[in-house]
Amino acid sequence: MSETSLWKPARSIPECNAILTGPGTPFEIETALVGDRVQRVFKHAPPSMRALWLNSISMYGSKTYIQFESERLSFSDVHSRACRAASVFREVYGVRKGDRVAIVMRNYPEWIIIFWAAHLLGAVVVCVNAWLPAKVLHYCIAHTNSKVVVFDCDRAEVIYRGVEDLKREAGANAVLVVRAHESNRKTWNGMQSWEEVMKRYEGKGDMAWKKEPECLPEDNCSIFFTSGTTGLPKGALSTQRAVMMALFNNLVGYPRAFLRAGQPIPVVDPSAPSKIGLISIPLFHVTACLSSLLPNTATGGHMILMRKWDVKEAVRLIVSEKVTHAGGVPSVVLDLLETTLKSTPNSLESFGFGGAPPPAQLTNISRKAFPNVQLMQGYGMTETNSGVATIFGPDYVHRPTSTGYIFPTNDVLIMDPKRLAALPAGQIGEIWLRGSNLMKEYWRNPEATAQAITRDGWLRTGDLGFLDEEGFLYLRDRVKDIIIRGGENVDSTTVEQALLDDPRIMECAAVGVPDKRLGELVAAIAVPRSAWTGGKVKEAELIEIANKSLPGFAVPVMVIVQDEPLDRNPGGKVLKKEYRALAKKEWERRGGGEKAKAKAKAKL
Repeated sequence: MSETSLWKPARSIPECNAILTGPGTPFEIETALVGDRVQRVFKHAPPSMRALWLNSISMYGSKTYIQFESERLSFSDVHSRACRAASVFREVYGVRKGDRVAIVMRNYPEWIIIFWAAHLLGAVVVCVNAWLPAKVLHYCIAHTNSKVVVFDCDRAEVIYRGVEDLKREAGANAVLVVRAHESNRKTWNGMQSWEEVMKRYEGKGDMAWKKEPECLPEDNCSIFFTSGTTGLPKGALSTQRAVMMALFNNLVGYPRAFLRAGQPIPVVDPSAPSKIGLISIPLFHVTACLSSLLPNTATGGHMILMRKWDVKEAVRLIVSEKVTHAGGVPSVVLDLLETTLKSTPNSLESFGFGGAPPPAQLTNISRKAFPNVQLMQGYGMTETNSGVATIFGPDYVHRPTSTGYIFPTNDVLIMDPKRLAALPAGQIGEIWLRGSNLMKEYWRNPEATAQAITRDGWLRTGDLGFLDEEGFLYLRDRVKDIIIRGGENVDSTTVEQALLDDPRIMECAAVGVPDKRLGELVAAIAVPRSAWTGGKVKEAELIEIANKSLPGFAVPVMVIVQDEPLDRNPGGKVLKKEYRALAKKEWERRGGGEKAKAKAKAKL
């Protein structure tokens, strides 16, 4: 799509939606009874993940699907391995439709193979954040009663000592370890090598999944974890229909942008060379799984997985493998902007931002560096199965602080959180969302579900924002005290609890400080008990203590130690706004960014 300095769209968003979703179109919308509510749904969406996968296999079987280092697997290769894995899950470990299968690993090809194996059976895939500490990993798996758990060897090492307790509490029939050969450990007590189990299986054929009942739209599909105010992750359970609606939401945004620009919608030719995407976000996040893995699966995309984010390796892959789409959290794009990529011939067509609020200046910087690359930004949550809004191309260039326009199956309200009254355009309030892509509930947490979803189906996001006169959404702040660091949600209560585990600390408050690359970093204000005031508690000691119990992304880069008690409102709540300002001021005094982080590291 071409851009002009004066952007005059050919059509309004409602006009584009009407064209895309009318009778006889691929994205035709109809109404259906979903639970006890009438919802707008995409008429031609597959009924289940199993149906989506089988359709993609029939269309794209020989095409490259996954690339990881020296490994390349076609759609058919993955299907063959997924069928075998499904047979092992069913015939050896007793997995049936509706049972949970937990995946806890980095972005290996096995993540995707196990994902589709479970969905072939109609099992519920439990996507666990692999970077969580051992106690929280244990909680997520036990809480969901996962019948089979599959770790990579790094996560297996973390959980190794407690694996028997984990199996007992979860009711797990098997704990498997992929790529066990990459570890120095020779034995895995209580765990089995994935490769050895697959090799030893002598079942009759690899089509055991066909014995399972049909997957229906209202059947349970997946559990993704989201941070909550309690500090423990909550499992967002979604139905097959909700995930399929999320997929079609992702697919409809692209042609809508072309209609908006007055250009014909590109027709996907299954025999044409595949679009190639670089996947830099962990697949256990909805952003990567539902906004990258599923759309690529549905359209025959070729995905390149990275063992971990390495900007030099990313540039090499983008150039040598002719990557057409890259992106992720804003820090990934900012990293790429600092490389030679902008002056190197490449095949990039688009950059996508999501998972964290991008800096306002990122759009202009990206346009200057990559003038022929289209930019897109999205907004969504774990509870909405990723995106509910998107903004693309010229719209984004001219609204760089917007998170997009709501998808046609979703509704949005901006609510006064105190009066519970809808606010007009331009006024900031809590963002409420409704639609057929929303989660069903928090797994085994009815109280949290009731707090998040109203009786008439509105999700209270906890985010503050507003709509402009045309209906574009803008995110301004968060009602909750979640710190978003490079796409990772850091629950402030978890950070605070880690510091409060030090008996010298009486109270503390965790807040975010701004960072150009990652959006936010974690900081904290800690108040020692009276016996330890007067400088007896050192910042470096507290950071080291936090480092022992928190994942790396949640460890504070700065801890301000003060003797005065924390200021609170009449209700007893800490005045986080004041402490965000205090932390920001101190962070900037120290130099901010890399300079301040270097000082913090030097103290350890």
